[in-house]
Amino acid sequence: MNLRIKSKLSLGILFLFIVIVLTGIVGLFAINRLANESKNILKANYESIVYAKNMQSDLDQFSVKNFNSINDFEKNLEAQEKNITEIGEQEATSSLRDLFEKLRQHDTSATLIPSIRSQIYQISELNMNAIVRKSKETQQTADKAKLYLAILGTLSFLLSFSFLLNFPGYIANPIKELTAGIKQIANKNYSQRITIDKSDEFGELAEAFNSMARQLDIYENSNLAKIIFEKRRIETIINGMKDPIIGLDENNNILFVNSTAIKILGINETDLIGKYAPDVALKNDLLRNLIGGNENNTPLKIYADNKESYFSKEILNITAEDRAIGSVILLRNITQFKELDLAKTNFIATISHELKTPISSIKMSLKLLEDERIGSLNEEQKKLVVNVKEDSQRLLSITGELLDLAQVETGKIKLEKQMVAPQAIIAYADNALKVQAEQKHITIKINCPDNLPKVNCDLEKTAWVMVNFLSNAIRYSPENSEILITAEQSNNGVVFAATDFGKGIDPKYQGRVFDKFSKIPNADAGKSGTGLGLAISKEFIESQNGVIGLESTIGKGSRFYFILPV
Repeated sequence: MNLRIKSKLSLGILFLFIVIVLTGIVGLFAINRLANESKNILKANYESIVYAKNMQSDLDQFSVKNFNSINDFEKNLEAQEKNITEIGEQEATSSLRDLFEKLRQHDTSATLIPSIRSQIYQISELNMNAIVRKSKETQQTADKAKLYLAILGTLSFLLSFSFLLNFPGYIANPIKELTAGIKQIANKNYSQRITIDKSDEFGELAEAFNSMARQLDIYENSNLAKIIFEKRRIETIINGMKDPIIGLDENNNILFVNSTAIKILGINETDLIGKYAPDVALKNDLLRNLIGGNENNTPLKIYADNKESYFSKEILNITAEDRAIGSVILLRNITQFKELDLAKTNFIATISHELKTPISSIKMSLKLLEDERIGSLNEEQKKLVVNVKEDSQRLLSITGELLDLAQVETGKIKLEKQMVAPQAIIAYADNALKVQAEQKHITIKINCPDNLPKVNCDLEKTAWVMVNFLSNAIRYSPENSEILITAEQSNNGVVFAATDFGKGIDPKYQGRVFDKFSKIPNADAGKSGTGLGLAISKEFIESQNGVIGLESTIGKGSRFYFILPV
Protein backbone atom coordinates (compact mmCIF):
# COMPACT_ATOMS: atom_id res chain seq x y z
CA MET A 1 0.00 0.00 0.00
CA ASN A 2 1.59 3.26 -1.14
CA LEU A 3 0.79 6.05 1.27
CA ARG A 4 1.71 9.68 0.81
CA ILE A 5 3.59 11.58 3.53
CA LYS A 6 0.45 13.50 4.46
CA SER A 7 -1.46 10.22 4.98
CA LYS A 8 1.37 8.79 7.10
CA LEU A 9 1.41 11.86 9.29
CA SER A 10 -2.38 11.69 9.66
CA LEU A 11 -2.23 7.99 10.66
CA GLY A 12 0.52 8.67 13.19
CA ILE A 13 -1.42 11.48 14.80
CA LEU A 14 -4.62 9.33 14.74
CA PHE A 15 -2.78 6.50 16.51
CA LEU A 16 -1.69 8.83 19.30
CA PHE A 17 -5.24 10.20 19.52
CA ILE A 18 -6.72 6.68 19.87
CA VAL A 19 -4.22 5.79 22.61
CA ILE A 20 -5.12 8.93 24.56
CA VAL A 21 -8.90 8.39 24.14
CA LEU A 22 -8.72 4.68 25.06
CA THR A 23 -6.70 5.41 28.22
CA GLY A 24 -9.21 8.08 29.18
CA ILE A 25 -12.24 5.81 28.63
CA VAL A 26 -10.81 2.96 30.71
CA GLY A 27 -9.86 5.35 33.49
CA LEU A 28 -13.27 7.01 33.53
CA PHE A 29 -15.03 3.61 33.55
CA ALA A 30 -13.01 2.40 36.54
CA ILE A 31 -13.47 5.64 38.47
CA ASN A 32 -17.24 5.67 37.73
CA ARG A 33 -17.64 2.05 38.91
CA LEU A 34 -15.76 2.74 42.14
CA ALA A 35 -17.88 5.84 42.72
CA ASN A 36 -21.14 3.88 42.23
CA GLU A 37 -20.12 1.09 44.61
CA SER A 38 -19.07 3.59 47.26
CA LYS A 39 -22.39 5.41 46.77
CA ASN A 40 -24.36 2.17 47.28
CA ILE A 41 -22.52 1.47 50.52
CA LEU A 42 -23.32 4.92 51.86
CA LYS A 43 -26.93 4.95 50.66
CA ALA A 44 -28.05 1.44 51.75
CA ASN A 45 -26.01 -0.07 54.54
CA TYR A 46 -24.77 3.03 56.27
CA GLU A 47 -28.31 4.50 56.47
CA SER A 48 -29.66 1.20 57.94
CA ILE A 49 -26.96 1.33 60.64
CA VAL A 50 -27.98 4.91 61.44
CA TYR A 51 -31.69 3.89 61.68
CA ALA A 52 -30.77 1.00 63.96
CA LYS A 53 -28.69 3.28 66.15
CA ASN A 54 -31.56 5.80 66.40
CA MET A 55 -34.07 3.01 67.29
CA GLN A 56 -31.69 1.70 69.97
CA SER A 57 -31.51 5.19 71.45
CA ASP A 58 -35.33 5.56 71.37
CA LEU A 59 -35.69 2.13 73.03
CA ASP A 60 -33.34 3.20 75.85
CA GLN A 61 -35.51 6.26 76.49
CA PHE A 62 -38.64 4.09 76.37
CA SER A 63 -37.22 1.81 78.98
CA VAL A 64 -37.24 4.60 81.50
CA LYS A 65 -40.94 5.21 80.95
CA ASN A 66 -40.41 7.92 78.27
CA PHE A 67 -43.35 7.07 76.00
CA ASN A 68 -42.71 10.21 73.87
CA SER A 69 -39.86 8.43 72.13
CA ILE A 70 -42.20 5.85 70.64
CA ASN A 71 -43.01 8.18 67.75
CA ASP A 72 -39.30 8.57 66.85
CA PHE A 73 -38.91 4.81 67.03
CA GLU A 74 -41.86 4.47 64.64
CA LYS A 75 -40.31 6.90 62.12
CA ASN A 76 -36.90 5.14 62.11
CA LEU A 77 -38.60 1.76 61.80
CA GLU A 78 -40.61 2.93 58.80
CA ALA A 79 -37.43 4.30 57.17
CA GLN A 80 -35.70 0.98 57.79
CA GLU A 81 -38.57 -0.92 56.23
CA LYS A 82 -38.02 1.15 53.04
CA ASN A 83 -34.19 0.57 53.00
CA ILE A 84 -33.96 -3.21 52.99
CA THR A 85 -31.01 -4.28 50.79
CA GLU A 86 -29.45 -7.37 52.34
CA ILE A 87 -30.51 -11.02 52.59
CA GLY A 88 -32.21 -11.70 56.01
CA GLU A 89 -32.72 -8.02 56.60
CA GLN A 90 -36.45 -8.31 55.64
CA GLU A 91 -37.15 -11.06 58.20
CA ALA A 92 -35.33 -9.19 60.94
CA THR A 93 -37.19 -5.98 60.16
CA SER A 94 -40.59 -7.80 60.11
CA SER A 95 -39.87 -9.42 63.49
CA LEU A 96 -38.89 -6.01 64.82
CA ARG A 97 -42.22 -4.62 63.59
CA ASP A 98 -44.18 -7.36 65.37
CA LEU A 99 -42.29 -6.84 68.61
CA PHE A 100 -42.72 -3.08 68.36
CA GLU A 101 -46.51 -3.46 67.91
CA LYS A 102 -46.66 -5.53 71.06
CA LEU A 103 -44.63 -2.90 72.86
CA ARG A 104 -46.92 -0.16 71.69
CA GLN A 105 -49.92 -2.22 73.01
CA HIS A 106 -48.25 -2.05 76.40
CA ASP A 107 -47.09 -5.60 76.50
CA THR A 108 -45.18 -5.90 79.80
CA SER A 109 -43.55 -9.24 79.28
CA ALA A 110 -39.97 -9.34 80.52
CA THR A 111 -38.54 -10.72 77.28
CA LEU A 112 -40.03 -8.12 74.93
CA ILE A 113 -37.39 -5.36 75.26
CA PRO A 114 -34.40 -7.73 74.97
CA SER A 115 -36.01 -9.30 71.90
CA ILE A 116 -36.39 -5.88 70.29
CA ARG A 117 -32.75 -5.12 71.10
CA SER A 118 -31.73 -8.41 69.59
CA GLN A 119 -33.58 -7.67 66.33
CA ILE A 120 -32.06 -4.14 66.15
CA TYR A 121 -28.57 -5.63 66.70
CA GLN A 122 -29.24 -8.23 64.00
CA ILE A 123 -30.16 -5.48 61.50
CA SER A 124 -26.98 -3.52 62.39
CA GLU A 125 -24.86 -6.68 62.16
CA LEU A 126 -26.24 -7.53 58.71
CA ASN A 127 -25.44 -4.06 57.39
CA MET A 128 -21.98 -3.94 59.02
CA ASN A 129 -21.09 -7.25 57.43
CA ALA A 130 -22.44 -5.94 54.12
CA ILE A 131 -20.25 -2.82 54.41
CA VAL A 132 -17.17 -5.00 55.06
CA ARG A 133 -18.07 -7.28 52.19
CA LYS A 134 -18.77 -4.43 49.75
CA SER A 135 -15.58 -2.65 50.79
CA LYS A 136 -13.65 -5.77 49.88
CA GLU A 137 -15.48 -5.93 46.56
CA THR A 138 -14.73 -2.24 45.93
CA GLN A 139 -11.08 -2.85 46.75
CA GLN A 140 -11.05 -5.75 44.32
CA THR A 141 -12.64 -3.52 41.69
CA ALA A 142 -9.98 -0.86 42.35
CA ASP A 143 -7.21 -3.44 42.09
CA LYS A 144 -8.63 -4.68 38.80
CA ALA A 145 -8.91 -1.09 37.53
CA LYS A 146 -5.29 -0.43 38.50
CA LEU A 147 -4.23 -3.64 36.78
CA TYR A 148 -6.16 -2.77 33.62
CA LEU A 149 -4.83 0.79 33.62
CA ALA A 150 -1.29 -0.45 34.26
CA ILE A 151 -1.54 -2.91 31.36
CA LEU A 152 -3.10 -0.31 29.08
CA GLY A 153 -0.60 2.35 30.20
CA THR A 154 2.33 0.02 29.61
CA LEU A 155 1.10 -0.92 26.16
CA SER A 156 0.41 2.74 25.35
CA PHE A 157 3.87 3.74 26.61
CA LEU A 158 5.62 1.06 24.59
CA LEU A 159 3.69 1.87 21.43
CA SER A 160 4.08 5.63 21.89
CA PHE A 161 7.79 5.30 22.70
CA SER A 162 8.32 3.16 19.62
CA PHE A 163 6.37 5.71 17.58
CA LEU A 164 8.45 8.54 19.08
CA LEU A 165 11.71 6.79 18.19
CA ASN A 166 10.83 5.66 14.70
CA PHE A 167 8.36 8.10 13.20
CA PRO A 168 10.50 11.32 13.40
CA GLY A 169 13.39 9.41 11.85
CA TYR A 170 11.06 8.17 9.16
CA ILE A 171 10.44 11.81 8.21
CA ALA A 172 13.78 13.41 9.17
CA ASN A 173 16.26 10.84 7.79
CA PRO A 174 15.31 11.35 4.13
CA ILE A 175 15.47 15.13 4.64
CA LYS A 176 18.90 14.78 6.26
CA GLU A 177 20.10 12.60 3.39
CA LEU A 178 18.77 15.09 0.86
CA THR A 179 20.48 17.98 2.68
CA ALA A 180 23.82 16.14 2.66
CA GLY A 181 23.41 15.42 -1.04
CA ILE A 182 22.64 19.05 -1.84
CA LYS A 183 25.78 20.15 0.04
CA GLN A 184 27.85 17.72 -2.01
CA ILE A 185 26.35 19.13 -5.21
CA ALA A 186 27.12 22.66 -3.97
CA ASN A 187 30.75 21.53 -3.57
CA LYS A 188 30.67 20.33 -7.20
CA ASN A 189 30.66 16.63 -6.28
CA TYR A 190 28.29 15.68 -9.07
CA SER A 191 28.84 11.94 -8.51
CA GLN A 192 26.70 12.10 -5.35
CA ARG A 193 23.55 9.95 -5.39
CA ILE A 194 20.70 9.46 -2.90
CA THR A 195 19.08 6.08 -2.19
CA ILE A 196 15.58 6.27 -0.63
CA ASP A 197 13.56 3.06 -1.09
CA LYS A 198 10.17 4.68 -0.72
CA SER A 199 7.33 5.35 -3.10
CA ASP A 200 6.18 8.57 -1.43
CA GLU A 201 7.22 12.15 -2.04
CA PHE A 202 10.70 11.46 -0.62
CA GLY A 203 11.25 8.73 -3.17
CA GLU A 204 10.15 11.06 -5.97
CA LEU A 205 12.42 13.82 -4.65
CA ALA A 206 15.39 11.44 -4.46
CA GLU A 207 14.78 10.31 -8.03
CA ALA A 208 14.59 13.95 -9.21
CA PHE A 209 17.79 14.76 -7.27
CA ASN A 210 19.68 11.85 -8.83
CA SER A 211 18.49 12.88 -12.29
CA MET A 212 19.73 16.43 -11.68
CA ALA A 213 23.10 15.16 -10.40
CA ARG A 214 23.53 12.96 -13.49
CA GLN A 215 22.84 15.89 -15.81
CA LEU A 216 25.27 18.12 -13.89
CA ASP A 217 27.90 15.40 -13.98
CA ILE A 218 27.49 15.05 -17.75
CA TYR A 219 27.68 18.81 -18.20
CA GLU A 220 30.73 19.10 -15.94
CA ASN A 221 32.63 16.36 -17.72
CA SER A 222 31.75 17.73 -21.15
CA ASN A 223 32.98 21.25 -20.29
CA LEU A 224 35.82 20.46 -17.87
CA ALA A 225 38.43 19.89 -20.59
CA LYS A 226 37.36 23.04 -22.38
CA ILE A 227 37.48 25.07 -19.18
CA ILE A 228 40.92 23.72 -18.29
CA PHE A 229 42.19 24.51 -21.79
CA GLU A 230 40.84 28.08 -21.61
CA LYS A 231 42.34 28.51 -18.14
CA ARG A 232 45.76 27.40 -19.32
CA ARG A 233 45.54 29.66 -22.37
CA ILE A 234 44.66 32.68 -20.21
CA GLU A 235 47.53 31.86 -17.84
CA THR A 236 49.90 31.64 -20.82
CA ILE A 237 48.71 35.01 -22.13
CA ILE A 238 49.10 36.63 -18.71
CA ASN A 239 52.58 35.18 -18.21
CA GLY A 240 53.57 36.28 -21.72
CA MET A 241 52.71 39.92 -21.01
CA LYS A 242 55.69 42.17 -20.34
CA ASP A 243 53.75 44.33 -17.87
CA PRO A 244 53.51 43.05 -14.27
CA ILE A 245 50.01 41.80 -13.39
CA ILE A 246 48.67 40.76 -9.98
CA GLY A 247 45.13 39.36 -9.54
CA LEU A 248 43.26 39.52 -6.22
CA ASP A 249 39.89 38.15 -5.14
CA GLU A 250 37.27 40.08 -3.17
CA ASN A 251 39.01 39.14 0.11
CA ASN A 252 42.45 40.40 -1.07
CA ASN A 253 43.80 36.88 -1.54
CA ILE A 254 46.30 36.61 -4.42
CA LEU A 255 44.83 34.58 -7.30
CA PHE A 256 47.58 34.90 -9.90
CA VAL A 257 50.80 36.76 -10.74
CA ASN A 258 52.71 36.68 -13.97
CA SER A 259 56.44 36.07 -14.28
CA THR A 260 57.24 39.79 -14.68
CA ALA A 261 55.45 40.63 -11.44
CA ILE A 262 57.27 37.80 -9.64
CA LYS A 263 60.59 39.19 -10.89
CA ILE A 264 60.05 42.77 -9.67
CA LEU A 265 58.52 41.60 -6.36
CA GLY A 266 61.40 39.25 -5.66
CA ILE A 267 59.13 36.59 -4.08
CA ASN A 268 58.62 32.96 -5.13
CA GLU A 269 55.31 32.11 -6.79
CA THR A 270 54.51 29.54 -4.09
CA ASP A 271 54.78 32.29 -1.47
CA LEU A 272 52.27 34.45 -3.38
CA ILE A 273 49.50 32.32 -4.88
CA GLY A 274 46.62 31.81 -2.45
CA LYS A 275 48.16 34.01 0.23
CA TYR A 276 46.49 36.98 1.89
CA ALA A 277 48.05 40.02 0.17
CA PRO A 278 48.31 42.29 3.29
CA ASP A 279 50.17 39.51 5.13
CA VAL A 280 52.67 39.14 2.28
CA ALA A 281 52.96 42.94 2.04
CA LEU A 282 54.27 43.07 5.62
CA LYS A 283 57.56 41.68 4.29
CA ASN A 284 57.56 43.38 0.87
CA ASP A 285 57.60 47.18 0.53
CA LEU A 286 56.66 47.16 -3.16
CA LEU A 287 53.56 44.98 -2.65
CA ARG A 288 52.59 47.11 0.33
CA ASN A 289 52.79 50.19 -1.91
CA LEU A 290 50.77 48.48 -4.65
CA ILE A 291 47.83 47.36 -2.48
CA GLY A 292 48.02 50.37 -0.17
CA GLY A 293 46.98 52.85 -2.85
CA ASN A 294 48.68 55.56 -4.84
CA GLU A 295 46.29 58.47 -4.59
CA ASN A 296 48.33 61.05 -6.48
CA ASN A 297 48.96 58.54 -9.31
CA THR A 298 52.67 59.36 -9.43
CA PRO A 299 54.93 56.90 -11.29
CA LEU A 300 56.52 54.18 -9.17
CA LYS A 301 60.30 53.91 -9.26
CA ILE A 302 61.25 50.20 -9.17
CA TYR A 303 64.66 48.57 -9.56
CA ALA A 304 64.16 46.08 -12.38
CA ASP A 305 66.36 44.60 -15.13
CA ASN A 306 69.48 45.88 -13.32
CA LYS A 307 68.32 49.48 -13.55
CA GLU A 308 65.79 51.86 -12.13
CA SER A 309 62.53 51.65 -14.03
CA TYR A 310 59.32 53.64 -13.81
CA PHE A 311 55.85 52.10 -13.74
CA SER A 312 52.36 53.56 -13.70
CA LYS A 313 49.85 51.65 -11.62
CA GLU A 314 46.30 50.91 -12.73
CA ILE A 315 43.75 49.02 -10.63
CA LEU A 316 40.91 47.30 -12.49
CA ASN A 317 37.96 46.40 -10.26
CA ILE A 318 36.18 43.25 -11.46
CA THR A 319 32.43 42.97 -10.85
CA ALA A 320 29.80 40.36 -11.66
CA GLU A 321 26.08 41.03 -11.30
CA ASP A 322 26.80 44.34 -9.56
CA ARG A 323 28.98 42.58 -6.96
CA ALA A 324 32.74 43.02 -6.56
CA ILE A 325 34.53 39.71 -7.13
CA GLY A 326 38.13 40.93 -7.19
CA SER A 327 40.62 43.31 -8.74
CA VAL A 328 43.65 43.29 -11.03
CA ILE A 329 46.74 45.44 -10.41
CA LEU A 330 48.40 46.32 -13.71
CA LEU A 331 51.80 48.02 -13.87
CA ARG A 332 52.77 49.66 -17.15
CA ASN A 333 56.47 50.18 -17.81
CA ILE A 334 56.86 53.86 -18.66
CA THR A 335 60.62 54.01 -18.26
CA GLN A 336 61.14 54.91 -21.92
CA PHE A 337 58.59 57.72 -21.73
CA LYS A 338 60.07 58.92 -18.44
CA GLU A 339 63.52 59.05 -20.02
CA LEU A 340 62.14 60.95 -23.00
CA ASP A 341 60.31 63.33 -20.70
CA LEU A 342 63.50 63.89 -18.71
CA ALA A 343 65.43 64.53 -21.93
CA LYS A 344 62.74 66.98 -23.01
CA THR A 345 62.90 68.74 -19.67
CA ASN A 346 66.69 69.01 -19.81
CA PHE A 347 66.47 70.26 -23.38
CA ILE A 348 63.91 72.90 -22.43
CA ALA A 349 65.99 73.94 -19.44
CA THR A 350 69.13 74.22 -21.58
CA ILE A 351 67.41 76.16 -24.38
CA SER A 352 65.65 78.45 -21.93
CA HIS A 353 68.88 79.15 -20.11
CA GLU A 354 70.70 79.82 -23.36
CA LEU A 355 67.91 82.12 -24.58
CA LYS A 356 67.94 84.30 -21.48
CA THR A 357 71.34 85.77 -22.34
CA PRO A 358 70.54 87.02 -25.88
CA ILE A 359 67.09 88.21 -24.76
CA SER A 360 68.70 90.19 -21.95
CA SER A 361 71.14 91.63 -24.50
CA ILE A 362 68.22 92.63 -26.74
CA LYS A 363 66.54 94.36 -23.81
CA MET A 364 69.75 96.16 -23.00
CA SER A 365 70.12 97.28 -26.62
CA LEU A 366 66.52 98.52 -26.65
CA LYS A 367 67.15 100.49 -23.51
CA LEU A 368 70.18 102.13 -25.14
CA LEU A 369 68.13 102.97 -28.22
CA GLU A 370 65.58 104.73 -26.02
CA ASP A 371 68.31 106.84 -24.45
CA GLU A 372 68.28 110.34 -26.02
CA ARG A 373 72.05 110.61 -25.53
CA ILE A 374 72.57 107.93 -28.14
CA GLY A 375 70.39 109.70 -30.63
CA SER A 376 66.76 110.62 -31.21
CA LEU A 377 64.27 108.29 -32.90
CA ASN A 378 61.39 109.22 -35.10
CA GLU A 379 57.85 108.04 -34.34
CA GLU A 380 58.05 104.94 -36.52
CA GLN A 381 61.33 103.89 -34.91
CA LYS A 382 59.88 104.43 -31.44
CA LYS A 383 56.90 102.18 -32.28
CA LEU A 384 59.26 99.49 -33.55
CA VAL A 385 61.33 99.73 -30.37
CA VAL A 386 58.20 99.41 -28.22
CA ASN A 387 57.02 96.36 -30.17
CA VAL A 388 60.42 94.71 -29.96
CA LYS A 389 60.58 95.51 -26.25
CA GLU A 390 57.16 93.89 -25.64
CA ASP A 391 58.11 90.81 -27.66
CA SER A 392 61.44 90.46 -25.86
CA GLN A 393 59.67 90.83 -22.51
CA ARG A 394 57.23 88.15 -23.58
CA LEU A 395 60.11 85.87 -24.64
CA LEU A 396 61.85 86.50 -21.32
CA SER A 397 58.65 85.64 -19.45
CA ILE A 398 58.24 82.43 -21.43
CA THR A 399 61.83 81.35 -20.86
CA GLY A 400 61.43 82.09 -17.16
CA GLU A 401 58.33 79.91 -16.98
CA LEU A 402 60.08 77.15 -18.92
CA LEU A 403 62.98 77.25 -16.47
CA ASP A 404 60.57 77.08 -13.53
CA LEU A 405 58.79 74.16 -15.18
CA ALA A 406 62.08 72.34 -15.74
CA GLN A 407 62.95 72.89 -12.11
CA VAL A 408 59.59 71.49 -11.05
CA GLU A 409 59.76 68.40 -13.31
CA THR A 410 63.27 67.49 -12.22
CA GLY A 411 62.19 67.72 -8.58
CA LYS A 412 64.77 70.39 -7.78
CA ILE A 413 62.38 72.90 -6.25
CA LYS A 414 64.21 74.73 -3.49
CA LEU A 415 61.79 75.88 -0.82
CA GLU A 416 62.79 78.47 1.74
CA LYS A 417 59.91 78.07 4.14
CA GLN A 418 59.21 80.61 6.83
CA MET A 419 56.26 81.89 8.83
CA VAL A 420 54.56 84.42 6.55
CA ALA A 421 51.59 86.65 7.25
CA PRO A 422 48.81 86.25 4.63
CA GLN A 423 48.71 90.06 4.25
CA ALA A 424 52.28 90.03 2.92
CA ILE A 425 51.40 87.56 0.14
CA ILE A 426 48.36 89.52 -0.99
CA ALA A 427 50.18 92.89 -0.77
CA TYR A 428 53.01 91.54 -2.92
CA ALA A 429 50.58 90.53 -5.68
CA ASP A 430 48.58 93.77 -5.41
CA ASN A 431 51.69 95.95 -5.70
CA ALA A 432 53.02 93.94 -8.65
CA LEU A 433 49.86 94.30 -10.75
CA LYS A 434 48.33 97.52 -9.53
CA VAL A 435 49.47 99.48 -12.61
CA GLN A 436 48.21 96.75 -14.99
CA ALA A 437 44.79 96.83 -13.30
CA GLU A 438 44.61 100.63 -13.45
CA GLN A 439 45.29 100.52 -17.19
CA LYS A 440 42.04 98.55 -17.66
CA HIS A 441 40.23 100.60 -15.01
CA ILE A 442 39.79 97.51 -12.86
CA THR A 443 39.27 97.89 -9.13
CA ILE A 444 41.01 95.38 -6.88
CA LYS A 445 39.15 94.83 -3.61
CA ILE A 446 41.03 93.09 -0.81
CA ASN A 447 39.41 91.25 2.09
CA CYS A 448 42.15 90.01 4.42
CA PRO A 449 41.46 90.18 8.20
CA ASP A 450 44.37 91.23 10.41
CA ASN A 451 43.84 88.32 12.86
CA LEU A 452 44.63 85.55 10.36
CA PRO A 453 47.36 83.13 11.52
CA LYS A 454 50.67 82.95 9.71
CA VAL A 455 51.31 80.20 7.18
CA ASN A 456 54.48 78.16 6.77
CA CYS A 457 55.50 78.65 3.14
CA ASP A 458 58.04 79.94 0.65
CA LEU A 459 57.10 83.62 0.33
CA GLU A 460 58.53 84.14 -3.17
CA LYS A 461 56.90 81.09 -4.76
CA THR A 462 53.58 81.54 -2.96
CA ALA A 463 53.44 85.21 -3.95
CA TRP A 464 54.27 84.13 -7.53
CA VAL A 465 51.15 81.92 -7.50
CA MET A 466 49.03 84.79 -6.18
CA VAL A 467 50.47 87.09 -8.87
CA ASN A 468 49.61 84.48 -11.51
CA PHE A 469 46.01 84.24 -10.23
CA LEU A 470 45.64 88.02 -10.18
CA SER A 471 47.28 88.42 -13.60
CA ASN A 472 44.85 85.93 -15.15
CA ALA A 473 41.92 87.66 -13.45
CA ILE A 474 42.98 91.02 -14.90
CA ARG A 475 43.57 89.48 -18.33
CA TYR A 476 40.11 87.94 -18.59
CA SER A 477 38.10 90.67 -16.79
CA PRO A 478 36.33 93.35 -18.83
CA GLU A 479 37.26 96.99 -18.40
CA ASN A 480 35.65 99.01 -15.60
CA SER A 481 35.06 95.85 -13.55
CA GLU A 482 36.41 94.66 -10.22
CA ILE A 483 38.42 91.76 -8.83
CA LEU A 484 38.07 90.38 -5.30
CA ILE A 485 41.17 89.16 -3.42
CA THR A 486 40.37 87.29 -0.18
CA ALA A 487 42.12 85.40 2.58
CA GLU A 488 40.22 83.53 5.27
CA GLN A 489 40.87 80.78 7.78
CA SER A 490 39.34 77.35 7.16
CA ASN A 491 39.94 74.45 9.56
CA ASN A 492 43.75 74.15 9.85
CA GLY A 493 44.62 76.30 6.87
CA VAL A 494 44.25 79.69 5.21
CA VAL A 495 42.39 79.98 1.90
CA PHE A 496 43.73 82.52 -0.61
CA ALA A 497 41.46 83.32 -3.54
CA ALA A 498 41.23 85.63 -6.56
CA THR A 499 37.73 86.11 -7.99
CA ASP A 500 36.91 87.80 -11.27
CA PHE A 501 33.53 88.48 -12.83
CA GLY A 502 34.35 87.75 -16.45
CA LYS A 503 33.04 85.14 -18.88
CA GLY A 504 33.86 82.12 -16.70
CA ILE A 505 35.20 78.75 -17.83
CA ASP A 506 33.13 75.98 -19.40
CA PRO A 507 32.87 72.98 -16.98
CA LYS A 508 34.30 70.60 -19.61
CA TYR A 509 37.59 72.55 -19.59
CA GLN A 510 37.86 73.14 -15.84
CA GLY A 511 39.52 69.78 -15.17
CA ARG A 512 42.44 70.63 -17.50
CA VAL A 513 43.29 74.22 -16.58
CA PHE A 514 46.14 73.10 -14.29
CA ASP A 515 47.69 70.83 -16.96
CA LYS A 516 50.87 71.89 -18.75
CA PHE A 517 50.37 73.86 -21.98
CA SER A 518 46.61 73.78 -21.42
CA LYS A 519 44.68 76.63 -23.03
CA ILE A 520 40.98 77.35 -23.01
CA PRO A 521 39.49 77.19 -26.53
CA ASN A 522 37.83 80.34 -27.92
CA ALA A 523 39.85 82.56 -25.57
CA ASP A 524 40.99 85.84 -27.07
CA ALA A 525 44.28 85.32 -28.86
CA GLY A 526 45.73 88.46 -27.37
CA LYS A 527 44.89 87.28 -23.87
CA SER A 528 46.16 83.71 -24.21
CA GLY A 529 49.31 82.84 -22.25
CA THR A 530 51.75 79.97 -22.55
CA GLY A 531 49.60 77.53 -20.59
CA LEU A 532 52.36 76.97 -18.03
CA GLY A 533 51.50 79.45 -15.27
CA LEU A 534 48.73 77.43 -13.60
CA ALA A 535 50.68 74.15 -13.99
CA ILE A 536 53.67 75.72 -12.23
CA SER A 537 51.36 77.23 -9.60
CA LYS A 538 49.93 73.76 -8.90
CA GLU A 539 53.42 72.29 -8.40
CA PHE A 540 54.49 75.19 -6.13
CA ILE A 541 51.42 74.82 -3.88
CA GLU A 542 51.39 71.01 -3.70
CA SER A 543 55.13 70.93 -2.92
CA GLN A 544 54.22 72.94 0.21
CA ASN A 545 51.50 70.41 1.21
CA GLY A 546 48.79 72.76 -0.02
CA VAL A 547 45.69 72.38 -2.17
CA ILE A 548 44.83 74.35 -5.32
CA GLY A 549 41.49 74.54 -7.08
CA LEU A 550 38.99 76.37 -9.27
CA GLU A 551 35.33 77.35 -9.09
CA SER A 552 33.76 78.85 -12.19
CA THR A 553 30.34 79.54 -13.68
CA ILE A 554 29.72 80.56 -17.28
CA GLY A 555 28.77 84.23 -17.47
CA LYS A 556 29.49 84.89 -13.77
CA GLY A 557 33.27 84.63 -13.54
CA SER A 558 35.90 82.39 -11.94
CA ARG A 559 37.44 81.91 -8.51
CA PHE A 560 40.96 80.48 -8.30
CA TYR A 561 42.08 79.52 -4.81
CA PHE A 562 44.80 77.69 -2.90
CA ILE A 563 44.96 76.53 0.72
CA LEU A 564 48.14 76.50 2.79
CA PRO A 565 48.38 74.79 6.17
CA VAL A 566 48.81 76.98 9.24
